[in-house]
Amino acid sequence: MDVDFTSVRIPFERPLPFAWGELDERELLVLRLAGRDGVIGWGEAAPLEPYDGVSLAAVRGALEAYEPILRGGDGASGAELLDACRAASDLPQALAAVDLALWDLAGNRERRPVCALLSDGAADAVRVNATIPAVDRAGAATQAAEAARDGYTCVKVKVGLGDDGGRVAAVRAAVGPDVELRLDANGAWEVDQAVAAIDALAPAGLELVEEPVHGVEAMRAVRDSVAVRVAMDETAAEPGSLTAQVADAVCLKIARCGGISGLLAQASLVRASGADVYLASTLDGPLGIAAAVHCAAALRPTSACGLGTLPLFAGEFDVLALEAGHIAVPASPGLGV
Repeated sequence: MDVDFTSVRIPFERPLPFAWGELDERELLVLRLAGRDGVIGWGEAAPLEPYDGVSLAAVRGALEAYEPILRGGDGASGAELLDACRAASDLPQALAAVDLALWDLAGNRERRPVCALLSDGAADAVRVNATIPAVDRAGAATQAAEAARDGYTCVKVKVGLGDDGGRVAAVRAAVGPDVELRLDANGAWEVDQAVAAIDALAPAGLELVEEPVHGVEAMRAVRDSVAVRVAMDETAAEPGSLTAQVADAVCLKIARCGGISGLLAQASLVRASGADVYLASTLDGPLGIAAAVHCAAALRPTSACGLGTLPLFAGEFDVLALEAGHIAVPASPGLGV
């Protein structure tokens, strides 16, 4: 196979705040595989070092290690190629790029969308939440009201940033009682802080609180102490966390799971443990979002997925149709990008 990868930078419309800092652009690595038959598959590596501790340089190094394996891989199966790449460098964010490109290649060869390769009963659309990036009450209320008018049935607010109570109350007032309100702390709190904050914010009517703390035992302590549903995100990277039964739901991400194949395997583990599954992006680009949408269509989660993030970037992406709080699943072959 012909193999090529390059880095791309995509600026955000406005800087995005997190408990760990601010982000004004996204740098990704895009992988292109071309078989001897001329069919092409595209993949994306989306590490985010402040979030997952994985640098772009580490991913680039892993992709360089994969390159000779992939170049000689025309006669090998996708599973064989992934196993060989994993043996060379077991880095999920880099493996995700290979996995996505191989699925895209398979879909393009069979002239079928990837979700049709994953499930006979894939959904036509995936419900997504709107992310509210503003850190002031008025700005958050304005953005939330716009999301509700656009048809979103779930909005997500970052907390652990200061004035959480004021912003959460403003968002609830702006969207009314029927829109789900999800909070995400990105592990900003200690256990006692999380319990106190969730108890104080609960009267706003919360769908769930995502990653209030980091770590399996801390998550267990919070979940045992509050009446609001608790979801695991970053903690899902810890060994044994997926079956630890310390959260009501687990947020799975293409990059962290090592691609489509890894995400589906992890979703099976989570559901077997009795927890719900929903998907989100690590502020992925169009390829990562498309892959997650295909996975979500196959898994049919009941919770809204955090995949409506492309509008946060400056510019437009035509590869995915976002309408009324849903992303239409690409019906074109492969990932549809």
